[in-house]
Amino acid sequence: MYSLKNESLKIGIKGRGAELCNITSVKSNIEFLWQADPNIWGSHAPNLFPIIGALKDDTYYYNSKAYNMPKHGFVRHNEDFEVVAQSESKITFKLKSNHTLKAIYPFDFEFLLTYELIDNVLHLHHYVKNTDSGAIYFSLGGHPAFSCPLYDDERYTDYILDFEQAESSESYILNMPTGLVTKKTKPVFTGLHSIQLRPDLFNEDALIFKDLKSRKVTLKHKQKGKVLSVTFHGFPYLGIWAKPKAPYVCIEPWLGIADAESTNQQFTEKEGIIALQPDTDFKASYSIEIDKAHLI
Repeated sequence: MYSLKNESLKIGIKGRGAELCNITSVKSNIEFLWQADPNIWGSHAPNLFPIIGALKDDTYYYNSKAYNMPKHGFVRHNEDFEVVAQSESKITFKLKSNHTLKAIYPFDFEFLLTYELIDNVLHLHHYVKNTDSGAIYFSLGGHPAFSCPLYDDERYTDYILDFEQAESSESYILNMPTGLVTKKTKPVFTGLHSIQLRPDLFNEDALIFKDLKSRKVTLKHKQKGKVLSVTFHGFPYLGIWAKPKAPYVCIEPWLGIADAESTNQQFTEKEGIIALQPDTDFKASYSIEIDKAHLI
């Protein structure tokens, strides 16, 4: 495991999947990240590339050829990441295309992920480099899971997700057996700015938003105030998810989305897909800010 540290936070990152696995207060030793109980959900914060969510029949088509890829892509369990730069407060992981990956993703690329710790904020910088002779196509995103409730004497229902702007957006409903996005929506906001957390909120799987005004969401105790915020400028989609009745909540900035039920499965036409031209790169960042009240 790799680590970053300053006076406020200790950060742990696994080599496998370059997955964030700890966000811990230095002084109070409070752990803010879900600790991946395998009996509930055995991940902390998977990195998603080159797709978000599920493909129809786990299959997409490119240049008339069928390719199979698992849900959320191939980065999250990948053992081939290498560390290319590291300091006390910053570390960069890199994954390059190889023969095995090209069997499911026929593009030459480099995917880099930098974790940068500044005071009480962890920044996650994503870089995609096109090393192919033609355009490459991808989506990317985060899947961090945060402990909720944070303290033993609290309940899940003590918490809300607080959005920086008033929202009228509805969540797109997933077809649960297939994981595909339907055209149906449902209202989930319980206030102009907020969603009340409750054990049955995710009985129909993730909440999926395509048209939020907000680019910052705060996990907040209704009486005690803020715990942490996720800021995601440049990410047009947001997922919110947990296993039903589980003591965590995922706040997931996405550049891309699961296949729609109506998809034609053509990769270049997939909703949210990014086309990157040869010899160019793409950058996208989001951040996790821990409220200083919990770091004393």
